[in-house]
Amino acid sequence: MTETEVIWTDSGITKITTGYTKEAGLRNLEREIGTICRKIAVEVAEGKERKSYRITDGNIEKFLGPMKHFAEELLERDQVGVATGLAWTSVGGDILFIEAIAVRGKGKLVLTGQLGDVMKESAQAALTYARAHSEEQGIASDYFEIHDVHIHVPAGAIPKDGPSAGITITSAIISMITGRPVKRNVAMTGEVTLRGDVLPIGGVKEKVLAARAAKISTVILPKLNERDMIDVPEPIKRDMQFHFVEHVEEVLKLALLDRSAAEQKTTERAGRESKPLPEPEPAPAAAS
Repeated sequence: MTETEVIWTDSGITKITTGYTKEAGLRNLEREIGTICRKIAVEVAEGKERKSYRITDGNIEKFLGPMKHFAEELLERDQVGVATGLAWTSVGGDILFIEAIAVRGKGKLVLTGQLGDVMKESAQAALTYARAHSEEQGIASDYFEIHDVHIHVPAGAIPKDGPSAGITITSAIISMITGRPVKRNVAMTGEVTLRGDVLPIGGVKEKVLAARAAKISTVILPKLNERDMIDVPEPIKRDMQFHFVEHVEEVLKLALLDRSAAEQKTTERAGRESKPLPEPEPAPAAAS
């Protein structure tokens, strides 16, 4: 049997790590690399070998099949009632979008997206805080009595739990009732109390890495988690902005556009989307 060289390109390794593994460690990466090597060994044993195999992002699927994971990316634009949160799972960090909408009703809270008990309680606390401070936001005191609030976390097939989405849910609700969009390049994580205090959470390193992978530039974290930044690689700390907060009002100032900026963006977008159609070309004269 002749020696066969396997060349691993940076693009190939990147595609394996982003499209076929989703864990903090290396076990799955080693498994996928092993799968590629075994398939090459089979070709060699069958006499189909080449002098070298170059593994790139363009031929990974030939060895590993279709991608198993797709990285979440930041929203296309700032949106009202949609905030970006950070989650910590058994296989590493991830971003999640939390959506809030109000409809005419009787003051009910509707939760969807396969949320666990702790996350449901976190949503209830976020709503109670928003209700208690609605007049400060310029909202009528009876707003929540005549509206139902629906909180949804997409990817409904995946169970979600934990208290760390508290400030994200609060931001989505306040954005919804005030009409102030949430900045799309801001992600956040932190538990919230009924008083609006922001409590520490776990998985800071994994969450920050997930934000970086999603091209998010600004991350909001609890003040008490500032010490955990020692685990985050220095290049990432230099390339991103981090804000450490103690109260949800600080979160809202950082994450939500003020009304004047929101109105200006809406006007600019409307202007771009309502360009006049070109004049139609005259029809050719009919032949006599």
